[in-house]
Amino acid sequence: MQPENKMDILKSYIEAKGLKSTTQRDFIADTFFRTNTHISLDELLKKVRRKTPNIGYATVYRTMKLLTECGLAISRQFGDGQTRYENLPEDGHHDHIICTECGKITEFANVEIEALQEQVVRRLGFHIQYHKLELYGLCRDCSAHAGRAPGMHALGGG
Repeated sequence: MQPENKMDILKSYIEAKGLKSTTQRDFIADTFFRTNTHISLDELLKKVRRKTPNIGYATVYRTMKLLTECGLAISRQFGDGQTRYENLPEDGHHDHIICTECGKITEFANVEIEALQEQVVRRLGFHIQYHKLELYGLCRDCSAHAGRAPGMHALGGG
């Protein structure tokens, strides 16, 4: 979905909520829609302040809250205490691998994993509303610095 279409969805949502449209909110949303990373509020604030220095943290926060509420952004927490936001994936659902050393986040999709999850859900009689799969470990570069070959060494924790 193009940023222009996302702006139309946002404007409809804002109107339905009885809120007013502002140029600052529009600029923040457009800047976010043009990112292709998992961006924190601080990182987004830095980006928007490059062109509009007077935008405040609260305005960025409220805009991202609106984008999340209307389904145009997904908030993610990857274990470092910082919320990051991701554009609604155009290619559908994907999962994440996160490096615990450098923080690199890699997206991946695997139909076999998704099928196994569906089997478990059916077997246990659940109706899933949403899910996420996050794998944590060392990326190739950090593994090399630690003197380990990349790959799975052990499965741990919950």
